[in-house]
Amino acid sequence: MKLRSRCPNSKTIDSSQAHKNGPRDNCISPSVKTIILKLWRLNVRLDKLIKKYNSPGPRYTSYPTAMQFSESFNRDSCLQDITQQQNPDEPLSLYLHIPFCAKICYYCGCNKVITQNRERSSRYLAQLHREIDNHSSHIDHRRPVQQVHLGGGTPTFISTQELEELMAHLRRNFNLTEGHDSDFSIEIDPRECSLDKLRALRALGFTRISLGIQDLNSEVQAAVNRVQNIEIIEDLIREARTLAFKSINIDLIYGLPLQTAENFSCTVDKIIELSPDRLSVFNYAHLPARFRAQRLIHDKDLPSSEEKLKIFSQCTAQLKLGGYRHIGMDHFAKPDDELSKAQDDGKLHRNFQGYSSHKSCDLLSFGASSISQIGHYIFQNHTGLKDYQQAIAAHQSPIHRGLTIDNDDRLRAAVIMQLICQFTLDKHQIESRFDIQFDHYFAAEMKALVELEKDGLLSLSPNNIEVSSSGRILIRTICMQFDAYISHQNKHQAFSRIV
Repeated sequence: MKLRSRCPNSKTIDSSQAHKNGPRDNCISPSVKTIILKLWRLNVRLDKLIKKYNSPGPRYTSYPTAMQFSESFNRDSCLQDITQQQNPDEPLSLYLHIPFCAKICYYCGCNKVITQNRERSSRYLAQLHREIDNHSSHIDHRRPVQQVHLGGGTPTFISTQELEELMAHLRRNFNLTEGHDSDFSIEIDPRECSLDKLRALRALGFTRISLGIQDLNSEVQAAVNRVQNIEIIEDLIREARTLAFKSINIDLIYGLPLQTAENFSCTVDKIIELSPDRLSVFNYAHLPARFRAQRLIHDKDLPSSEEKLKIFSQCTAQLKLGGYRHIGMDHFAKPDDELSKAQDDGKLHRNFQGYSSHKSCDLLSFGASSISQIGHYIFQNHTGLKDYQQAIAAHQSPIHRGLTIDNDDRLRAAVIMQLICQFTLDKHQIESRFDIQFDHYFAAEMKALVELEKDGLLSLSPNNIEVSSSGRILIRTICMQFDAYISHQNKHQAFSRIV
């Protein structure tokens, strides 16, 4: 069923104008209201559960998380071991971090550099090329690379010529495969991507694009300093379909200043009309102590926890009616999308870019703050641009910190990955894979899960852990029970709240 937009069709959605045209909930269709009521009836205790379990926690794009990285990590030993222990048939994924943005978005917690000076990105790219040369020497060039992802910052900040040179450099250093399974993706700021640049991206082999939209409401956009024209977004999506991009993703954020369930429903309604293949609906993490730009957001303008829950529940209802599946946490996809198929086949994976349809494989990353995971190692480059550039200039590896994964880490990572991707866990499968007796090894964790079962977040049986619909919203809470490090760190400073 396709939803028709009930919001004014202007450059941005103006909530004040929408309210003049009808009651406060005029953006919400009767069908959506019915689904919302059913959701609330099915989850009559959800509000209390959110209040009880809405503590800060990891997003588990890796386990152990970056909080465990150490500056005493031996990068030379790591690189030597990687060189010697490779399997040339094992696939490899590449990530490149482009930190530059022309304008600051107040909500952003990414590692970025705000500048209008394009020469700064040119100098950075020259150093990025050198890092690629240096680290590719440790990689068997026969290893197939099916995944390449450019993130930021704003990757489309750099020129078309620079993008062409960067992709050519990757192809000289790695075995980039071209075919149906190739997954070359890039994050796009619609304000920084012309139609000509989009055509160039397709010609360079990119198969997926992710558009950062966040919200279409004019007041919300102004409050976070990200004003963008809806016509530009529509033109990009229309052209992407003409160019036969395999997948289009849209990023939204809930919990931004001045957002309400009513005005965000207008945004979701319009996004459904645009019909992306996937959506990411992120929970805004307000951490002004860590991110200076967030101090420009007024606390009084932020929606309450109750309103955020209403926003997310309503969004989930609208997307369900619009034909999307809730893959997990903050991701939604159409039933025929590769994410949906991977979940159905039990092959869904989660990494530093979120959910993925590709199986777990080594990830080699380049650029300031980028994180790699290869074999028994997870390591991160210098986060500061200056430190990163100084390391490259001194002909040193920019790796700054990391860790070596032990057997317990691998076991717990497998458990967390199954829960966060499939919402079910087969104890016998874990026992067979790791040669343990699950309930004995995780005796303390299972005791904690009994309490979560009483609250309806999951159900336990001799062989399975099954996450409920309420538990899916609080999946990070469930995964935290298996996190051996969580009680030893100040999570209130380290992580965002779950909802």
